[in-house]
Amino acid sequence: MASLLIWTVVKILIMVGFLVNVGGLLTWLDRRGGAMMQDRIGPNRATLKIGKFELRVAGLLHTAADGVKFFTKEDFMPPKADKLLFSLAPMLALFPVIALAAVIPFGETLSPDLVMRKICIKEGMQTFFANVDGKCISPQTKQEVVGAVTQIIWPAASRSGVAPGSVPMQVAPLNIGLLYVFAMAGQGIVGAAIAGWSSDNKFSLMGGLRAASQMVSYEVTLGLTVIGAIMVYGSIRLEDMAMWQDQNCWGIFVQPLGFVLFFAAAIAESKRIPFDLPEAESELVSGYFTEYSGMKFGMFYFAEYMEVVTSSMLIVAIFLGGWHLPFLHRDGITIAIGESVYFAQKMPHIWVVVISVLAFFGKTLLLCWLQHFIRWSLPRFRYDQLMKLGWTVLLPASLVNIFATGIVWLAIDKGGDSTAAGLKVAADLTQAFVAVTATGLVAWAVVGMVRPGRRDEKIVGSSAGLAAAAGGTKEAAMRA
Repeated sequence: MASLLIWTVVKILIMVGFLVNVGGLLTWLDRRGGAMMQDRIGPNRATLKIGKFELRVAGLLHTAADGVKFFTKEDFMPPKADKLLFSLAPMLALFPVIALAAVIPFGETLSPDLVMRKICIKEGMQTFFANVDGKCISPQTKQEVVGAVTQIIWPAASRSGVAPGSVPMQVAPLNIGLLYVFAMAGQGIVGAAIAGWSSDNKFSLMGGLRAASQMVSYEVTLGLTVIGAIMVYGSIRLEDMAMWQDQNCWGIFVQPLGFVLFFAAAIAESKRIPFDLPEAESELVSGYFTEYSGMKFGMFYFAEYMEVVTSSMLIVAIFLGGWHLPFLHRDGITIAIGESVYFAQKMPHIWVVVISVLAFFGKTLLLCWLQHFIRWSLPRFRYDQLMKLGWTVLLPASLVNIFATGIVWLAIDKGGDSTAAGLKVAADLTQAFVAVTATGLVAWAVVGMVRPGRRDEKIVGSSAGLAAAAGGTKEAAMRA
């Protein structure tokens, strides 16, 4: 019982620590990445002065300054606001985002008995397991073996099955799985609606109405989109979905339309550009949290960034293989296409678990960056366009996805052994495709970072051309 409690606390610290820290770093990424994409100066004002030196830490001090500002600013409340609901709304917005991460599996199941073992070797031939007292005991005679040498090994696990007492890399392995996810995600609607109504502000009320209607609309698409995945995986448990992808292929290859629809709806759920109509600055000041200040505003602000992280984790678990990497299985690396095995190497169990955890969080960070890229690339929709996209495009497409998945799955089920063998080869080829593509992208990124940058000045537009012909424009030097 004590070990179970310790492991649970460790898993909570890992998930909450990742969620909170990445959510904070995303605020820095919005500033830094947005400046790079728009070719302008990014966060460079907050500095730490040490004598004559100024430490800027690539703009990270701006994020630290935001945290200090949230805690020290005045906690303003409108005179006619509903005091109880006004204070409760930020909690209802933040708590479900953190609680949702409890059912997301983030790594291969850990077997503590396989982490490390002590064995006894005599004359390099016979192996005896050591007892608790460190004595080498023969399993046949139950007597101590004289002259045996104790060694520490890092054993590998078996491909299938887990040993009793294993620890799932999941805070709460609930049977209801996705039902819990949608129950928690739906609570965000309550927080936004209460914040808009209780603020006694027409802009806040309008933002709350927009947020509620938008989130309800796109949650319908989210729910229908995963129906196709549930039909394929045969379970609503996220860990079972990840295991199916480990044994077959990633969900994005069997549910490509479902992945696109889920990804679009997840961005709309987080209420970020191009779906940020509930808090559109040019229309509603700041939407449903216009009247909030201090840490209450910080809770709304931070909840949105953490929603980006949790939605990315869900997409990884359902469509991108979870913790799985191509050809890396519970027992080690096995490169095989169909029945042909080209390479097989056992790996220590602890290495496999660590690599799987890093793989899951690495995929999550990649999706967070992709959502950030979209945020700085697309313009904001009009509200009627937003609702039309949800009800007339994404919703019918999700229904088509369910219908097509059912037809294809029935056809595969009637195909027999030859169809199953062909699908096994196709699944192995998708792993090879992912491995080659990922390797190429990493190499391309490394070359891009090493290669020196080159800036080509281009004159765009007639006014810029006339100004250049007249000798250019006069402006003061900008602070770098």
